Amino acid sequence: MESRRGFDSTILLLAVGLTCLGVVMVYSSSSIMAAKRYSDGFYFLKRQGFYALVGFAAMALIMQVDYRNLRKLAVPFLFGCVFLLAAVFLPGISSHAGGASRWIRFAGVSIQPSELAKLGLVLYMAHSLAKKKEKIKSFRFGFIPYMVVLALLLFLLLLQPDLGGAITLGAVAMLMLFVAGTRLSYFLSAIILAMPFLYFLVMNVDYRRRRILAFLNPWDDPTNTGFQIIQSWIAFGTGGLFGNGLGEGKQKLFYLPEAHTDFIFSVIGEELGFAGVLIITAMFLVLVLRGIRTALAAPDDFGKFLAFGVSLLIGLEAFVNFAVVMGMLPTKGLALPFLSYGGTSLVTTLMGVGLLLAVSRQGTGELR
Repeated sequence: MESRRGFDSTILLLAVGLTCLGVVMVYSSSSIMAAKRYSDGFYFLKRQGFYALVGFAAMALIMQVDYRNLRKLAVPFLFGCVFLLAAVFLPGISSHAGGASRWIRFAGVSIQPSELAKLGLVLYMAHSLAKKKEKIKSFRFGFIPYMVVLALLLFLLLLQPDLGGAITLGAVAMLMLFVAGTRLSYFLSAIILAMPFLYFLVMNVDYRRRRILAFLNPWDDPTNTGFQIIQSWIAFGTGGLFGNGLGEGKQKLFYLPEAHTDFIFSVIGEELGFAGVLIITAMFLVLVLRGIRTALAAPDDFGKFLAFGVSLLIGLEAFVNFAVVMGMLPTKGLALPFLSYGGTSLVTTLMGVGLLLAVSRQGTGELR
């Protein structure tokens, strides 16, 4: 089967556009806070710009390789991710924030292993699902092994604790198995078994329980648990149709917590308005759809599962972030791909885009 000469330029342009917009919005949402905390209004801008350059370099490198050669790295990369997830608990290199141990700090750089683990799981499952083919319908060979791997990753994530990341990882794994042809009864059984554990993890941890209550009615505690989502609503509401103008938002002035990270979309809503929100949502939608088209046009099962997994990961994280900042899901710490401040998240997302582009170079082109 002949290789396509070029990669999917639409995916590339959307990824670059979203990343550049993210750098601008990180500066807009963080400059005042950075000036007060670090005496440097450009603190987060310089770091995010550096992460963007590293991510672009990684994407450019990955998109040039034959993605099929990456299969031999799938298992070692996953083992590396497991090691890094465990390493966040080692004294001396672990970094704590907000009561969580989710980062490894080395040579002045913080790495969040959970972001790498998402890509590692997608790569491993794409390799394994392509190898098993029809055995995927078997409960013993096509379901249990993935549940064991997933359980190990989820256990390490929940120890940090990172329930949002664990749920995202579990959802991506389940959807990849569903697309591969795993029987629906297996999913239903797994969901039924998981529900009591999920209930325990949420309702028996005070801050998670309060988040659920705040989600149901934030006005019951508007100055505490409901404060963040109320401020997010104010940001969207004052933005109107076309926004207050880039840099002119008020909620980032120490009203909206996590304005440059998890809630950067609220700042976008205030400064760029409904029009900006709509354009960015459309950009994510087109990127995910192009990723799925890339998966359908891939010349082999590994490429199909790999492209689908990456597309699903980006789309799911974006959807959950949109829903959280608009109050349609309980508040949880989940970055918006390309846009939120965070080096590991941005670099890993661009690495995923590199994989999509590498698959698109080898596709049949039948859907284009």
